[in-house]
Order: sequence, then structure tokens, then C-alpha cells
Amino acid sequence: MLYPLFFAAVYLSHLTLLRLPYFWDEAGYYIPAAWDFFRTGSLIPQTTMTNAHPPLPSVLLAGWWHISGFVPSGTRTFVCMVTAAALLAVYRLARSLLGTPAAIATTLLTAIYPIWFAQSTLAHADIIAAAFTLWGLTFYFESPTNPGAPCLDFETGASRRPKIYAAILFSLAALSKETSVITPAALALWEGFVLILERRTGTVPRERATQTLQWIAALVTPIVPLALWYAYHFHRTGFVFGNPEFLRYNATANLDAHRIALSLYHRLLHLTMHMNMFVPVLCAVATLFMPKIKVRSRLPKPVLQAIAVVLVANWIAFSILGGALLTRYLLPMYPLVLLVCVAEWQRRVRQWAWLAALSAAAFLCGIWINPPYAFAPEDNLTYRDFVVLHQRAVALIAQNWPQATVLTAWPASAELERPELGYTKVPIKAFAIQNFSSDEIQKAAADPSDYDTALLFSTKWAPPSGGLDLIHRNTPGASDADTRYFDFHEDVRPAEAAALLHGQIVWQAHTRGEWVAILRFPRVVNAQLTIRR
Repeated sequence: MLYPLFFAAVYLSHLTLLRLPYFWDEAGYYIPAAWDFFRTGSLIPQTTMTNAHPPLPSVLLAGWWHISGFVPSGTRTFVCMVTAAALLAVYRLARSLLGTPAAIATTLLTAIYPIWFAQSTLAHADIIAAAFTLWGLTFYFESPTNPGAPCLDFETGASRRPKIYAAILFSLAALSKETSVITPAALALWEGFVLILERRTGTVPRERATQTLQWIAALVTPIVPLALWYAYHFHRTGFVFGNPEFLRYNATANLDAHRIALSLYHRLLHLTMHMNMFVPVLCAVATLFMPKIKVRSRLPKPVLQAIAVVLVANWIAFSILGGALLTRYLLPMYPLVLLVCVAEWQRRVRQWAWLAALSAAAFLCGIWINPPYAFAPEDNLTYRDFVVLHQRAVALIAQNWPQATVLTAWPASAELERPELGYTKVPIKAFAIQNFSSDEIQKAAADPSDYDTALLFSTKWAPPSGGLDLIHRNTPGASDADTRYFDFHEDVRPAEAAALLHGQIVWQAHTRGEWVAILRFPRVVNAQLTIRR
């Protein structure tokens, strides 16, 4: 009965975002893949490069488009529905472990955490996978016969967890995003480790051993449908894990000790500090020095250990996998971090609601106020500034120079060429370069006959020059390492690009660090009049 309320809250709080055109990876893969399935029924994308992502998000989106129509507002409404389901899982999990007040606080903080809030309408596979993963965890942790008690009982071996439900939900998560198997696989290893440890320290009842083995089987079940998908993908394309470039960028090229160490550092900050997460985390750490309030509920030790296993497994795995350190990969982990924080507040502070209010205020500020270091625009509403600026620029080109060939970089090249993304009604020819670094601009300047217009924009958000930068200006060699391992670069500003390309800035705009500019190039063309008789 709570679901309609959750959906209404998510929908109304994102009302101004529902009509935005598609952003970044939405435009690059997820919407084209779903669009192909919607039109042709093919699970293998036809109009974008296949990278072996499981097909469930495409199937769900295409099914919803038959109801809502293929429009951004329909897509974002569907994502709001998924987000509401994920938040309901957070509420159910927290209530079963800590009670209703803690559940309300954990759910509210999750909903307004800047990364979660921004992803709540973006059609990425991560929010769908997060919803299934969190629901799987509710059945792993919660007892169906006693909703107020945790279901993990390592001492008696009494297993009351609905294994079938968890296996199904974790399998759906894996079919939404392949990396979702990390969570159930880590729990399966943990179950096996605890069983082995118990056998070494004493006799394990037969029932306890049987229950544990059944849970291990349920938790490794998601590997089966994922393997079947990869087998099908190999049969259709000849590649198991997507095209070789995708596999290199996201896996094989990442096996460098220095890169992994840097990634572990960044991922730890993502889990504990990024986008004002440091406020609830530091509050929880501070409460550890306070005496316990015995009457308050707390997370049972086995539950806390299992949560720690899940967090550590995802922290390590996503420090190796993935070419870009996108925070949305950790989306189902943030509610677990907040759950642990709320548990410690509730355990040690009588007026812990004030700590929740302080954290909520910090999160609300983080939705609109950018941090003093480089970050991905999709981590808060900076992505909206990016989309709105691009929407204005593409509309201006379509109105004034519809026959232009536009020098630009991805994703603007897709925004110009693919009307289904919502930026233009007719395709506009694009001449794409890698990015707007000085080297790429100079390469483009060497052959000016390929374009007559340029659409330049900020591909990376970074603090303005002269402002506070907590990472690059205070960490020796940080920029060089980010350039080598994480594709960091400095975008050439419009005035400098105009000088290098010998063009003229005809329009530019900027909002909170995001900028966009249109350049035109007066070309001398040799024309010859031919008289036909």
C-alpha cells in the first residue's frame, strides 16, 4: 500500500526533469538498444555498438513504450516507478532490521542523496539492477515469519529466508546489469566461509549445514541466466563480453597495480565521502565514542558482517571493472551505508533524528551545489544544466544551419544525428572527434574542409580556474594519473578553439560550470559557372 505514495513522491520531486532529452550513456547505448528492440524485437542492438549488457532493461523499456509511447517523459516516468520500487525495498529492509523510525530515515536519506536523486529519472540499467538487488537483500535478511526480527541465525542454523524469491530477484538483477552478480556471489562465499569456520570450531547440526548449502545454491543461481545470455550473445555476434574495444576499456586494460590502487582510493571516497556522504558517515563514526543505549535496537552482528562483505566486494570489484569510475555503479550500496549509519545513531544517541536532519540538509545542498573537485555531471542536477544547454545549442543549429556539417564530440554527435534522442526533429550531419583537448582540436584544424560549423561543450566538469580544488591542486601527480587511467583531459575553451580553428563564435552559454559554444567558419569556395546548351 505504500508504493503509490513512494511513486507520487519520486514523480513530483522530479517533475521538472521528466521532459528532458536523453543524457550521455542514455543516448549512447541504453535508449538506442531499447529502441532497436522496440522496433525490431532484436535483443542485439542494431543502431549502436553492442557491448553485451544483458537485455532486461531494453525489454522493460520497450514494453512500457507500448503503453506510454516513445517519448522522454514516458521513459522517465517508468524510471520513477522503478526508483519507487527500489526505495520501498530500502524501507522494508530497514524496518525489518531496525524498526519504523529508522526505516523512514534511511529511505528518505537514500531518496535525496544526490547520486540517487539524479539517477531516479535516468534510463540507465543501474537503477533497475539496484531495485532488484535491494529486493533480493530484503529476502536474504528478513524473516517472513517474524518481520521484526532478522533472519540470519548462524547459531541455531534456523533458516527462514525465502531462497526462491532471493534467487529470482538476484537473477533479474544480473539480467539488468551483469555486475550485479557481485552481491549474491559475495554472500555465497561468505555463507560458505562461515560454514567452514563453524565446522572447524565445533560440530555443525545437519539442518544448519543443509540450510547453508541451499542458500549457497540460491545465491549462485544468477550466474546461470547470465551465462545463458552470454552464450546467446556469442552465438549472434561472435563475442562473449561485447566487442574487443569494450572489453579492453572495461576489464583487460584495468589490470594495472597503480590504477587499481588509485581506483580503490576513489571508490572508498565514493562510498564514504562523495556528494556529502561524509556527513552521515562522520556522524556515525563520532557516535562510536559515545556509550550505547541498551534499549535501542541494533543490527545483529551476522547482519552487519554480511553487509560489510557486500560493501567490500563491490568496493574491490568496481575498482577493477569499468573504464570510468562512475558512481552509479555503486547505486545499491549507498542505502546499505546509510542503514549502518542510522543503526549507529539509533544505538547511541537518543535524539538521533537531529543527525538525520543534518544529513538530509547536506544531501539537499549536494543536489544543487557542486563539490570543490571534478565529478561526473550525473552525480547531481548538473546533468540537467548539461542537457538544457545542449538542447538550446542543437535547436539553434537546426533552425539556422540545418544543412551544416558540425564538428563536435560524443554525445553531441548522437544528439545531432539521432532525432529519437529528443534534441532535433531532423538529423544533422556531424563530424565527430574524440574530445576537445588541444591535440584533438589541432588535428581538426589540419583538415578544415570536413566541417563548416562546430559545437563545443564541456566534456568534464571541474572547479573553475582559480577556485578551490581539493584533488588536483593539492595532490602531486593526480592530473597525470587521471589522464593516463581515467581519460581526464582539459577542454579547450571556446575563444582558444576559435583561434585554433580560424572560426567565429556565434553563440555561447554557460551554467554553473557547464558551457557550450557554436562556431562558424567562413570558407572560401571556388565556384565555376557552367552554361548548359
